Amino acid sequence: MATGYLEILRARHALRLLTGTLVGRLPNATAAIALVLFVRAEGGTYSLAGALAAVYGVANAVGQPVLGRLVDLHGQPRVQLPAAVLAALAMSLFALSGTDPLPLAYAAVAAAGLFTPPLEGGLRALWPSVLRREEQVHTAYAMDAIAQEIMFTVGPLLVTLCVSVWDERAALLVLSVLGVLGALSVVVSPPSRAWRSAPREAHWLGALRSPGLLALLAAFLFVGIALGSITVAAVSYADGHGGDAVYGWLMAGLGLGALAGGSVYGARRWAGSPERRLRVLTALLAVCYLPLVLTPGVVPMVLLSVVSGVFLAPCIACAFIIVDRHAPSGTVTEAFSWLVTTFTVGASVGTGLAGPVVQAGGTVWGFVLPGVAGAVSLLVLVATGGVLAAPARGGVVAASSENDPNRAVEPRFSSGDRA
Repeated sequence: MATGYLEILRARHALRLLTGTLVGRLPNATAAIALVLFVRAEGGTYSLAGALAAVYGVANAVGQPVLGRLVDLHGQPRVQLPAAVLAALAMSLFALSGTDPLPLAYAAVAAAGLFTPPLEGGLRALWPSVLRREEQVHTAYAMDAIAQEIMFTVGPLLVTLCVSVWDERAALLVLSVLGVLGALSVVVSPPSRAWRSAPREAHWLGALRSPGLLALLAAFLFVGIALGSITVAAVSYADGHGGDAVYGWLMAGLGLGALAGGSVYGARRWAGSPERRLRVLTALLAVCYLPLVLTPGVVPMVLLSVVSGVFLAPCIACAFIIVDRHAPSGTVTEAFSWLVTTFTVGASVGTGLAGPVVQAGGTVWGFVLPGVAGAVSLLVLVATGGVLAAPARGGVVAASSENDPNRAVEPRFSSGDRA
């Protein structure tokens, strides 16, 4: 299983790009917990902490596709590094000024979210130029999804370490510096400096003019809702079965399942179209959420949380391939950024929906919501199967022309295929 991943990591620049991207994304991955801890240390309420975290999340959701489009237009170094610096300065301003005056705090947090660089989408745009072979790119997408699970596990631990060694303010400052260093490592690399987007048709909708991409985003909105709702339901379960420690185990189980599933998925080649494969993976994801409604004792529940996460990373990795196939020429970074935004918005919606559901019907109904959301996602994929079966671009091979400074003609691509 490890052979395919080691082959990718041994490719020139691959390890640097993956590591730099993960380090550069740490401020975003840890923003929620870092903001809550800092606001509480400043004497603020949980309501204020939640409001600031929500402002950061909304601003980030808006900024990712906008900055992604700018990357496609002007290249990675000209956008990613200035954005990372601005985001770090804004978060540092918040860390130094605190929550008073409140308007300044909201403005600084919003700016930090808005200018978070789209390193995630940028990395996926670079993989074809670094790896070349299509099966390697597919494996890299799976490895990318696995790395996300590791980052969202290690990130909070890093925050708590900084808090224990220094304090909450230092944690925000350290994460901001790491974000800039990670972005810098990526944008000064030869693949990032050489990358150029393919010629694009001027259109205000950008990547969103692709019907296939819109269908995928609609489906992944509900995958995000499932993931967001399960976190709230897990809190409700933990309240009645041992508190925060149990919640931590449930979330760790979810991440472990995703890590295991993504590792197995990326280690082998898959026949058939990725669109058909995504329908199967989404169906399995929805089915694996259903046993959570049994809400057994802690140990069985942790095991069920592991099972519920198994197909999450494979779904995400498969979605990366479909985004690459359906993104209109010259919009690859923006398209990947829209997937990030849609998933983030879905998770926020799921969190908001699960609260009233748990309040009204209890923990069991909170765990019903992820299964329902997964089923709706599958219905969207089935209903839009005809649209998804007609990719706007010629797969990963065509995507490699996004990195071709000579702008060679894309294989199997004609002007009539432009979205």
